[in-house]
Amino acid sequence: MTRIAVVDKSKCSPVRCGDYLCIRLCPVNRTGTDCILKDDEGKIRIIEETCTGCGICVNRCPFEAISIVNLPAELDKPPIHRYGENGFALYNLPAPIFGKVVGIIGRNGIGKSTAMKILAGALKPNLGREDDAKPEEIIEYFKGTEAHLFFEKINKKEISLSYKPQQVDLIPRHFKGTVDELLTKADEKGEKEKIIEVLELGKILETDVTKISGGELQRLAIAACVLKKANVYFFDEPTSYLDIKQRLKISKFIRELADEKTAVLVVEHDLIILDYMSDLVHIMYGKEGTYGVVSMVKSTKAGINTYLSGFLREENVRFRDYKIEFNERPPEESSEGALLASWDKIDEKLGRFTLVAEPGEIRRKDVVGILGENGIGKTTFVKILAGEIKTKGSLADLKISYKPQYIEQDDKPVASLLANAEKYDVAFRHLNLKPLMEKSLSELSGGELQRVVCASALSKEADLFLMDEPSAYLDVEQRLAMSKIIREIMTQRGKACLVVDHDLLFIDYLSKKLIVFDGVPAEFGDVKGPFAMQEGMNHFLHDLGITFRRDEENRRPRANKKDSQMDNKQKAEGKLYYS
Repeated sequence: MTRIAVVDKSKCSPVRCGDYLCIRLCPVNRTGTDCILKDDEGKIRIIEETCTGCGICVNRCPFEAISIVNLPAELDKPPIHRYGENGFALYNLPAPIFGKVVGIIGRNGIGKSTAMKILAGALKPNLGREDDAKPEEIIEYFKGTEAHLFFEKINKKEISLSYKPQQVDLIPRHFKGTVDELLTKADEKGEKEKIIEVLELGKILETDVTKISGGELQRLAIAACVLKKANVYFFDEPTSYLDIKQRLKISKFIRELADEKTAVLVVEHDLIILDYMSDLVHIMYGKEGTYGVVSMVKSTKAGINTYLSGFLREENVRFRDYKIEFNERPPEESSEGALLASWDKIDEKLGRFTLVAEPGEIRRKDVVGILGENGIGKTTFVKILAGEIKTKGSLADLKISYKPQYIEQDDKPVASLLANAEKYDVAFRHLNLKPLMEKSLSELSGGELQRVVCASALSKEADLFLMDEPSAYLDVEQRLAMSKIIREIMTQRGKACLVVDHDLLFIDYLSKKLIVFDGVPAEFGDVKGPFAMQEGMNHFLHDLGITFRRDEENRRPRANKKDSQMDNKQKAEGKLYYS
């Protein structure tokens, strides 16, 4: 059996644990054999060859700095890459396939971006050693697989690569100038004008890259990626910061890149978009921060359904102990809660932007999803209700807990923010917050920060909870866990919640009702609702021109292909939302 030991050096604190508690407790050390030792930095290191996997150090470490994992028997090869002794290990790689869009699905922290960087040439694999592996060794490692052909072509320089990284917010740190200047520099194909039109970048060409929004940065990064002469394109989370309309456009655009001479590989957490965009899927499973494994390739439908089931039949691996399933049909509104609050008509002019909303109400136990394009007033509406923008639409007489869209990071300790969260065990446990308690906010990743701030907002004593984009930076499982937590807390405590988000699957899983925004971005927003789910989704999808059905296996929402038999049938019946 292959066993790996991983030590999170950032959590390891020998002085605070009582002078190397794990070293003193290790039964192998007590026999006189070296197993857990001090390293040159004063932290610990574990010799995997002598470790028996007893679990004492794992269970007794007060900071959860140690992971000992027995890997599946099928993993008889060394990892394709390991981040040093007792570091994260990645097994296998996804394979780009010409003429196809290949998607990657999996939790955060199990190596998706590492796999993309290796394939894109941004990280050299080491086969678990201290030195980088030679190209011939990598080719031999993947003999008999799709990846073997890919690395052979790389070695022969028959493949050129282009990579869109995950963190588009870092672009302004690495490039100084306007959007037009960046695109001119990236344009190797002479297609700049065409891409500007397709990705709707014309209005910001003369804007400095430090002044554009997250959604504009994302579209700029995609444009720069596809303007390079390449026949394999890599997109790491291409739809973050984008609204649903933009996500669908980008998905169609990326899908059209793949042809007999071009391969596309995509990491994506929005399952509806992944389903819409990709032909094939690799599932990645493992343990966050410890190891990751890439599954065999599957058709998109089978791959997503397998991921939701938590069981890889061909590999005989169960990577989650429960299935994720969805409602058969939109939630019924048979048990309306008591009226919690209502707002007056809103007609607010903020600079050049006008927001209009008819009077509305929200009831106890309601979870109301809010859908609409970027720049159409969703955040403004939520801020008005929260009293952050003073107007007669405010619900300031209520106790309100507000989770903003953009979260500031500072040196405040996580423990102080979550002082009340532990009493809501469901949120604390399912969001895996305990390992973060010793950190400060400035040390957290985007996903960790989102989980902490959402848990903090949900643990406050409030009547109404306003959550602006709580799914940002979260993986699929974390998004569904978050939606379940929000729903359960509102039901158990008799409170209500408004949730702004762009992930339709998240909103579908979460909401009892919908508020829909119409209008013109940056000019005018018109608030409609709250509606029952059926009516609200029909209204929203009508403008998008798409229809949704439910998967027969787990009832997840799936977008119909445009002008397919099901798409035409649902449009004819006026049932755009799951006939």
